[in-house]
Amino acid sequence: MPSILRAGFFLGTALLLAGGPAAGAEFTVKATTVTDMKAVYGQVESRTVVPARARISGTVSAVRVTEGAEVKQGDIVATVVDDKIALQMKAADARIAALTSQMENARVELQRAQDLLAKGAAAQARVDAAQLQLDVVVNQLAAAAAEKAVIEQSAREGDTHAPATGRVLTVPVTAGSVIMAGETVARIASGQYYLRLFLPERHAAEIVEGDHVEIGGRGAGGGLAETREGRIAKVYPEIENGRVVADVEVAGIGDYFVNERTLVSIPVGRRSVLGVPPQAVRTINGIDYVTVLADGGSLDVAVVLGEHYRDGGEPRVEILTGLAAGDRVVLP
Repeated sequence: MPSILRAGFFLGTALLLAGGPAAGAEFTVKATTVTDMKAVYGQVESRTVVPARARISGTVSAVRVTEGAEVKQGDIVATVVDDKIALQMKAADARIAALTSQMENARVELQRAQDLLAKGAAAQARVDAAQLQLDVVVNQLAAAAAEKAVIEQSAREGDTHAPATGRVLTVPVTAGSVIMAGETVARIASGQYYLRLFLPERHAAEIVEGDHVEIGGRGAGGGLAETREGRIAKVYPEIENGRVVADVEVAGIGDYFVNERTLVSIPVGRRSVLGVPPQAVRTINGIDYVTVLADGGSLDVAVVLGEHYRDGGEPRVEILTGLAAGDRVVLP
């Protein structure tokens, strides 16, 4: 046996026989329930995506927004122009002018008939006929004014307004495009952002609404080194293609892209484990040891470590074999 290996062997044996390092604080091993976490990718979605639709048919003369722009409800998204509306407006103005002239003429005829009736030179029937003619023209003028108001409203509806406050996702039209009434000019994500998860069917029974999850770094390449907390808000009762769907609410993702993916660690089960503080574990020649108080002394016990976790905020390392509940561990 080489001299270096012999020295290491005798050192390890001496530590085992001597009971390890000087005893410090004491820790009693007990069973603790921990939550098993599974890392999956969540996809950012918006609660509601509403389309801004054109209200009239025509040609898009101007597009006021681009993808990713923030808009408020009522902002003009695009302007649609119909050349026929201008012609209809001119025709309505001409009809109103003609009816106005007829009304003035009917009013003069009525006044003349009333004057002649007062002098006894005309019958009452002529006055009634003149009054009827004036009433007909007045009603025709009111109808023409109403038709012009309809045309003016159509012209105002050329401006397509944002139906809600949010971010513009897509703008499928450009200036010069010909569209029909009801076609989509822009799609706006107006609702609160959330994460949608698709999990294997075997985890369906362990996913509970209200459980807390950990959200990793932004983007598909983000890890779980720096996390933020979220909450499972809804678990859908229908399994699609062998996957259960769940929604996670998390604050501060309003600047994310819709359909952006980020890493999420979610609870998928609970189990009972034995753990000790990490400082209680010593490694000698690649083997992990824990000092346990025995009858009147101490003994170094070889253990197999598992995962790290927290118990009431305190760091712990899982002990797979080597210890039992109730063992008293010496902390250096």
